[in-house]
Formats: sequence, structure tokens, C-alpha cells
Amino acid sequence: MWTDFRYQAQPMRVVFGAGRSSEIGDELDHLGLERVLVLATPEQRALAERVADSLGSRAAGVHAHARMHVPRETADAAADEARSQRADGCVAVGGGSTIGLGKAVALRHGLPIIAVPTTYAGSEMTPVWGMTENGVKTTGRDPAVLPRSVIYDPDLTRSLPPELAVTSAVNALAHAVEALYAPDASPIISLMAEEGARAIVAALPGLTGDDDAARAGALYGSWLCGAVLGATTMSLHHKLCHVLGGTFDLPHAAVHTVVLPHVVAVNAPAAAPMAAALSRVLGSDTPATALWELTGRLGAPTSLGELGFAETDVARVVEAVASAPYANPAEVPGEAIRSLLVRAQQGEPPDERAVAAPGTLSPARPAPSSRYER
Repeated sequence: MWTDFRYQAQPMRVVFGAGRSSEIGDELDHLGLERVLVLATPEQRALAERVADSLGSRAAGVHAHARMHVPRETADAAADEARSQRADGCVAVGGGSTIGLGKAVALRHGLPIIAVPTTYAGSEMTPVWGMTENGVKTTGRDPAVLPRSVIYDPDLTRSLPPELAVTSAVNALAHAVEALYAPDASPIISLMAEEGARAIVAALPGLTGDDDAARAGALYGSWLCGAVLGATTMSLHHKLCHVLGGTFDLPHAAVHTVVLPHVVAVNAPAAAPMAAALSRVLGSDTPATALWELTGRLGAPTSLGELGFAETDVARVVEAVASAPYANPAEVPGEAIRSLLVRAQQGEPPDERAVAAPGTLSPARPAPSSRYER
């Protein structure tokens, strides 16, 4: 039974539905914004320009320079542009890179963000910001970076290539997995996380084809998965992915997709509620293997090697992960992390033997006692 917990709802407005991106102007009215900078990646400049055109004189311009992992110089340039254009807000149209750039501007100037996701990254649901400088990715939490309005329009995900759609959705699934064993979990978080995971897994096969229902389901799932990430503490999985992505400039969603089954396998012995929830969602009593096989069948990458990560760099990642404390349901020694990374680098299936010691935690946080009991 859950008898002791805290839950903080995130203050934001959500608009969901096909074609609802045409209502961005209404969200500007709702927030009282008069002059917004539209952000995007270079690849989505055309979409950003269409959004700017729809806003007319309320668009201060288009800044289509967002990059993966938000390099410091990219963040500085966007913040300078927002200031020079006298923008009173930003509209971030895109995935995690663009929304991350919007957060960087909000962190600098306190400008409100309207997020219009075109992937399943879930960044729009969190007060978490990230920035990379000199190969080191730094993250933090600040309520100022949480978007004020989010418009989920499944039509905007139509242009996602099948492989990117799958990896983006598994990235969202990773948020739910870590929320299910977070030290600050709650029954509300657990309900949302399992429902989000179920929606993502059900949608995954349809994301490789022209399936409107799958796109809507994945976007709904990413909303829930992002929301639980924003309300809980990140653990080993996100720590590994931040180091891999920030240090080696690897593709964010693909890294999450490769690493997640291996972290599930390592943490499962110490996180029974997470393992049980994933077993229900995946219909398997070996959820790590089932997830690894599912993503492989759908054409997603299954090895870090194919993403450009060399086995000779494993020790560097282990050192970086071990050098900073993080919450995790089990204490995972350096040798276990090394083994996990080698298997992930080589594309081997996850090792579902009991690697982590049940009932132990990393020294970063005290044991959450009954928080893992249902």
C-alpha cells in the first residue's frame, strides 16, 4: 500500500488533437504574448516559417538553428536573437533539440514557451534543461523553463522517418521506466507511467507505417511519459544517456533505445514494481529481452557501435558516471556498468540475470523504504 508520498502537478495548459497546431495564435492570446520568436532546427525551417506566417505581425522572426544536446554557443545565439528582436516569448516547433533550445532562452531571459512537439521526446512536459559545453552535458531543473502551453498535433509527426519515430517513442518509454522506480515516485506517477508505457508499446508497430491512430497514441503516451519524468528523479538510464550523448555527440533517441533494455535488466531485481509493470505492458516475464527484441524487429538500432560509439571509450563513460552521484533503485558497481556498456556497444541482448543487489541504493539517496511496495 502507498501510505506516504508527495505529488506536484506541473502548471501548464495542454491542447491535443489533429490539426490543433492551427491554434497557436489562440495560445498567444491566452498567455498575453504579442511578439514571439519561432524556434526550430535547420531541417524544420519550412514548418517554422509556416507557423510564423500564420502568426503575422506577432512573429518576431524564425530562428532555425537548434542542435542536438543544446551546445552552449547555440543557446547563446538564440538568447541574443530573442533579446535583439524584443521577443516576449518563444514558440518551439520540433523535438527535444528545439524545445531544449527554447528552455535555454527561458533560462536566460525568463520568456514563456509555447511548445509544439513534432516528435515523442517529452521534453515539453519537464522543467529539466540541458546544455553541452566542451563535451560535457549539464542538466538542471528550473520551473522557469517549463512550457506554459503545449500543443500536441499528431499530424505534425507524419514527417518522422519510421526509424526515428520508433526511437523517439522508446525515448519516451524510458521516461516511464525510470519514473516507475524513482525514489520520489507516488501512486499517481505509477499509474501515469504504466499507462504511458502501454500507449507507447501499443503504438510502436504502427509507427513504421501510415497509421494515424498509432501517431496519436504515441503522442498521448509521450505526454504521460514526459509528465512523470518531470515529476521524478532521473536515475542510471538517463545518467548513461546524458554522458553518451553529450560527450560523444551520439543521436539522443537512438542512444536511449539501445541502452534502455540493458538498464531494465540491471535494475529489475531491485525494482520489482517496474519489472511487473513492464511485464504487463510487454506481455512477457522477461521485459528487458522482450523490449530489445521488439525494437530490433521494428528496425531500430540495437548497438551503440552502429551509432559510432567505440568499445575503447567504455572506460571513459564508466568513469564519468561514477564521478557524480545519481539516484537508482540499486547500487550498480563500475564493473556491472562496464559490462552493460560492452553488451550495448556490441549489440548483444540484455543480461537478465540478477546483476544488481535487491534492496540497495546508490549512496546518492537514502532508501525509500515503502515507496517501492504496492
